Amino acid sequence: MKLYDFPPCPFGQKVRIVLAEKGLAYEFVQVDLSQGEQRRPEFLRLNPFGRVPVLVDEETTIYDSTIINEYLEDEYPEPPVLPAIGSSAQRARARSLEDFADTSFTLQVGQLIGEMGKAESDRDQGRIQRMQRSIERVLDYLNHELQGQEFLAAQFSVADIGFVPRLLVLHELGVDPALNRGNVDAWIKRMLERSSIQNLQGVTAQFVTGV
Repeated sequence: MKLYDFPPCPFGQKVRIVLAEKGLAYEFVQVDLSQGEQRRPEFLRLNPFGRVPVLVDEETTIYDSTIINEYLEDEYPEPPVLPAIGSSAQRARARSLEDFADTSFTLQVGQLIGEMGKAESDRDQGRIQRMQRSIERVLDYLNHELQGQEFLAAQFSVADIGFVPRLLVLHELGVDPALNRGNVDAWIKRMLERSSIQNLQGVTAQFVTGV
Protein backbone atom coordinates (compact mmCIF):
# COMPACT_ATOMS: atom_id res chain seq x y z
CA MET A 1 0.00 0.00 0.00
CA LYS A 2 1.27 3.50 -0.90
CA LEU A 3 0.02 6.87 0.24
CA TYR A 4 0.93 9.85 -1.94
CA ASP A 5 0.68 12.86 0.32
CA PHE A 6 2.22 16.10 1.60
CA PRO A 7 2.76 16.11 5.40
CA PRO A 8 1.00 19.44 6.18
CA CYS A 9 -2.10 18.61 4.11
CA PRO A 10 -5.08 18.29 6.49
CA PHE A 11 -6.91 15.96 4.13
CA GLY A 12 -3.93 13.63 3.99
CA GLN A 13 -3.74 13.81 7.77
CA LYS A 14 -7.32 12.50 7.93
CA VAL A 15 -6.22 9.44 5.98
CA ARG A 16 -3.08 8.95 8.05
CA ILE A 17 -5.17 8.94 11.24
CA VAL A 18 -7.41 6.21 9.81
CA LEU A 19 -4.43 4.16 8.62
CA ALA A 20 -2.92 4.44 12.11
CA GLU A 21 -6.19 3.55 13.83
CA LYS A 22 -6.46 0.42 11.71
CA GLY A 23 -2.79 -0.48 12.19
CA LEU A 24 -2.16 -0.61 8.43
CA ALA A 25 1.39 -0.47 7.11
CA TYR A 26 2.02 1.69 4.05
CA GLU A 27 4.76 3.41 2.10
CA PHE A 28 4.62 7.19 2.33
CA VAL A 29 5.41 8.92 -0.96
CA GLN A 30 5.85 12.66 -0.53
CA VAL A 31 4.34 14.92 -3.15
CA ASP A 32 5.78 18.36 -2.39
CA LEU A 33 2.98 20.80 -3.15
CA SER A 34 5.30 23.75 -2.55
CA GLN A 35 7.39 22.55 -5.50
CA GLY A 36 4.42 21.84 -7.75
CA GLU A 37 5.06 18.10 -7.78
CA GLN A 38 1.30 17.46 -7.92
CA ARG A 39 1.37 18.75 -11.51
CA ARG A 40 3.91 16.22 -12.72
CA PRO A 41 2.55 13.84 -15.41
CA GLU A 42 3.30 10.73 -13.35
CA PHE A 43 1.20 12.07 -10.46
CA LEU A 44 -1.61 13.28 -12.73
CA ARG A 45 -1.91 9.70 -13.97
CA LEU A 46 -2.89 8.79 -10.40
CA ASN A 47 -5.17 11.77 -9.83
CA PRO A 48 -6.12 13.91 -12.83
CA PHE A 49 -7.19 16.68 -10.43
CA GLY A 50 -3.60 16.99 -9.18
CA ARG A 51 -4.45 16.85 -5.49
CA VAL A 52 -3.26 14.79 -2.54
CA PRO A 53 -3.87 12.39 -0.91
CA VAL A 54 -3.91 9.39 -3.25
CA LEU A 55 -3.95 5.81 -1.98
CA VAL A 56 -2.72 2.90 -4.08
CA ASP A 57 -3.63 -0.52 -2.67
CA GLU A 58 -2.37 -3.23 -5.03
CA GLU A 59 -4.35 -2.60 -8.25
CA THR A 60 -6.72 -0.06 -6.70
CA THR A 61 -6.09 3.70 -6.86
CA ILE A 62 -8.31 6.08 -4.88
CA TYR A 63 -8.19 9.83 -4.43
CA ASP A 64 -10.17 12.22 -2.20
CA SER A 65 -9.67 11.74 1.52
CA THR A 66 -13.32 10.94 2.28
CA ILE A 67 -13.50 8.27 -0.42
CA ILE A 68 -10.13 6.84 0.65
CA ASN A 69 -11.37 6.48 4.22
CA GLU A 70 -14.62 4.88 3.02
CA TYR A 71 -12.52 2.38 1.04
CA LEU A 72 -10.33 1.63 4.06
CA GLU A 73 -13.42 1.07 6.19
CA ASP A 74 -14.89 -1.32 3.62
CA GLU A 75 -11.66 -3.20 2.93
CA TYR A 76 -10.23 -3.21 6.48
CA PRO A 77 -13.28 -2.90 8.77
CA GLU A 78 -11.56 -3.48 12.12
CA PRO A 79 -11.34 -1.38 14.15
CA PRO A 80 -14.19 0.66 12.68
CA VAL A 81 -14.12 4.41 12.04
CA LEU A 82 -17.85 4.54 11.35
CA PRO A 83 -20.59 3.66 13.84
CA ALA A 84 -21.65 0.00 13.73
CA ILE A 85 -23.61 -1.27 10.74
CA GLY A 86 -27.28 -1.06 11.65
CA SER A 87 -26.84 2.37 13.19
CA SER A 88 -27.86 4.07 9.97
CA ALA A 89 -28.70 7.39 11.60
CA GLN A 90 -25.33 7.58 13.38
CA ARG A 91 -23.45 6.54 10.24
CA ALA A 92 -25.21 9.27 8.30
CA ARG A 93 -24.43 11.73 11.09
CA ALA A 94 -20.74 10.78 11.01
CA ARG A 95 -20.57 11.27 7.25
CA SER A 96 -22.45 14.58 7.42
CA LEU A 97 -20.17 15.96 10.11
CA GLU A 98 -17.08 14.86 8.22
CA ASP A 99 -18.36 16.77 5.20
CA PHE A 100 -19.11 19.76 7.42
CA ALA A 101 -15.54 19.64 8.75
CA ASP A 102 -14.12 19.58 5.22
CA THR A 103 -16.23 22.40 3.82
CA SER A 104 -16.96 24.68 6.77
CA PHE A 105 -13.96 24.28 9.05
CA THR A 106 -10.82 22.93 7.40
CA LEU A 107 -10.94 25.33 4.45
CA GLN A 108 -11.69 28.34 6.65
CA VAL A 109 -8.81 27.56 9.00
CA GLY A 110 -6.61 27.14 5.94
CA GLN A 111 -7.57 30.62 4.76
CA LEU A 112 -6.71 32.01 8.19
CA ILE A 113 -3.33 30.25 8.04
CA GLY A 114 -2.73 31.91 4.68
CA GLU A 115 -3.57 35.37 6.00
CA MET A 116 -1.57 34.94 9.20
CA GLY A 117 1.38 33.68 7.17
CA LYS A 118 1.78 37.04 5.47
CA ALA A 119 4.15 39.71 6.74
CA GLU A 120 2.41 41.53 9.58
CA SER A 121 2.23 44.75 7.56
CA ASP A 122 0.41 42.93 4.76
CA ARG A 123 -2.21 41.21 6.89
CA ASP A 124 -5.84 42.25 6.62
CA GLN A 125 -6.75 42.45 10.31
CA GLY A 126 -10.45 42.86 9.57
CA ARG A 127 -10.44 39.68 7.48
CA ILE A 128 -8.52 37.84 10.19
CA GLN A 129 -11.10 38.83 12.80
CA ARG A 130 -13.99 37.77 10.55
CA MET A 131 -12.39 34.38 9.92
CA GLN A 132 -11.67 33.89 13.61
CA ARG A 133 -15.32 34.65 14.44
CA SER A 134 -16.48 32.19 11.77
CA ILE A 135 -14.27 29.48 13.27
CA GLU A 136 -15.51 30.35 16.76
CA ARG A 137 -19.10 29.82 15.58
CA VAL A 138 -18.22 26.33 14.36
CA LEU A 139 -16.62 25.57 17.72
CA ASP A 140 -19.74 26.79 19.52
CA TYR A 141 -21.83 24.47 17.33
CA LEU A 142 -19.55 21.53 18.14
CA ASN A 143 -19.77 22.33 21.83
CA HIS A 144 -23.54 22.07 21.57
CA GLU A 145 -23.43 18.84 19.55
CA LEU A 146 -21.08 17.23 22.09
CA GLN A 147 -23.44 17.79 25.01
CA GLY A 148 -23.62 14.48 26.85
CA GLN A 149 -21.47 12.79 24.17
CA GLU A 150 -17.86 11.60 24.22
CA PHE A 151 -17.60 11.86 20.43
CA LEU A 152 -19.62 13.43 17.65
CA ALA A 153 -21.34 10.28 16.35
CA ALA A 154 -21.72 7.73 19.17
CA GLN A 155 -18.08 6.56 18.95
CA PHE A 156 -14.74 7.84 17.66
CA SER A 157 -15.25 8.09 13.92
CA VAL A 158 -14.54 9.99 10.73
CA ALA A 159 -16.75 12.74 12.17
CA ASP A 160 -14.13 13.50 14.83
CA ILE A 161 -11.17 12.73 12.56
CA GLY A 162 -12.30 15.35 10.05
CA PHE A 163 -11.85 18.15 12.57
CA VAL A 164 -8.56 17.01 14.12
CA PRO A 165 -5.92 18.40 11.72
CA ARG A 166 -7.08 21.99 11.98
CA LEU A 167 -8.04 21.79 15.66
CA LEU A 168 -4.36 21.15 16.38
CA VAL A 169 -3.25 24.50 14.95
CA LEU A 170 -5.90 26.86 16.31
CA HIS A 171 -3.89 28.13 19.28
CA GLU A 172 -1.16 29.37 16.93
CA LEU A 173 -3.84 31.27 14.99
CA GLY A 174 -5.22 33.18 17.95
CA VAL A 175 -8.22 30.90 18.58
CA ASP A 176 -8.63 28.96 21.82
CA PRO A 177 -11.04 26.12 20.95
CA ALA A 178 -11.62 25.21 24.61
CA LEU A 179 -12.38 28.73 25.89
CA ASN A 180 -15.84 28.61 27.51
CA ARG A 181 -16.46 25.32 25.70
CA GLY A 182 -16.17 22.55 28.27
CA ASN A 183 -17.51 19.88 25.92
CA VAL A 184 -14.99 20.76 23.20
CA ASP A 185 -12.19 20.89 25.78
CA ALA A 186 -12.98 17.37 27.05
CA TRP A 187 -13.42 16.08 23.48
CA ILE A 188 -10.01 17.35 22.37
CA LYS A 189 -8.36 15.84 25.45
CA ARG A 190 -9.98 12.47 24.72
CA MET A 191 -8.73 12.57 21.13
CA LEU A 192 -5.22 13.57 22.15
CA GLU A 193 -4.99 10.36 24.16
CA ARG A 194 -4.98 8.42 20.86
CA SER A 195 -1.57 7.61 19.42
CA SER A 196 -2.90 8.12 15.88
CA ILE A 197 -3.46 11.79 16.73
CA GLN A 198 -0.42 12.30 18.94
CA ASN A 199 1.72 11.43 15.91
CA LEU A 200 0.30 14.40 14.01
CA GLN A 201 1.11 17.05 16.59
CA GLY A 202 4.74 17.45 15.58
CA VAL A 203 3.81 17.84 11.92
CA THR A 204 1.17 20.48 12.56
CA ALA A 205 3.36 22.43 15.00
CA GLN A 206 6.18 22.52 12.47
CA PHE A 207 3.78 23.65 9.76
CA VAL A 208 2.63 26.76 11.64
CA THR A 209 5.96 27.66 13.23
CA GLY A 210 6.32 30.61 10.91
CA VAL A 211 2.83 31.99 11.55
